[in-house]
Amino acid sequence: MPEPVLSLRGLDAFYGDFQALYGVDMEVAEGEVLAIIGANGAGKTTLMRSVSGLLRNAGPQVVYRGREIGALRADQVAALGIALVPEGRQLFPSLSVEENLIIGGRVGRKGPWSLEAVFRLFPILEERRSVPSTSLSGGQQQMVAIGRALMANPDLILFDEISLGLAPVVINQIYDQLPGIVGEGMSAVIVEQDISKALAVSGRVCCLQEGRVSLEGRSDEVSREAISHAYFGS
Repeated sequence: MPEPVLSLRGLDAFYGDFQALYGVDMEVAEGEVLAIIGANGAGKTTLMRSVSGLLRNAGPQVVYRGREIGALRADQVAALGIALVPEGRQLFPSLSVEENLIIGGRVGRKGPWSLEAVFRLFPILEERRSVPSTSLSGGQQQMVAIGRALMANPDLILFDEISLGLAPVVINQIYDQLPGIVGEGMSAVIVEQDISKALAVSGRVCCLQEGRVSLEGRSDEVSREAISHAYFGS
């Protein structure tokens, strides 16, 4: 069997004395879209922060393409080919749309994503390329956050709460672009509160409950009863 792109091996994560993840094991295959679901406080964002280097862990607990990366800084992780679309978008408010996108490209990785490619994916961003990012709607800001991550030309892209706070029509617009984003072998991990959306766009799904994996399986096979039990333990 080919080696997975990403492996989590007994991942523990802490904020000071508070433990947020307990021995999480998880794998992402080449070209796979993995959805991560779970209630608020289950550890989803902590997992994404751990993989992206924003929360550093023991090196062997996070393995990317055979390399132990758990103890690396976020910039080092990005240079290896992992990009994060963070919860809340976290754009630079003093910079224009175009400047926010350009920052993503400073990683220096070669690949298909450029300003022109991002503008083809999200034409509204080209129209508004010179305006401050904070003047955009929530959906447009999410497009900038996605575009910024793509500008790094990652092999693995992490979406943390991609639809948080957005209107359903905007969520659908963004998800309609997902095949164009995750193409040509790119792998993705998507944290999503909308269970139906998560199951529809992913090949596998993993549920976290209080920092532990409570369910893992093929998205087209897991039942709503199993998901309910994984969420609430009942």
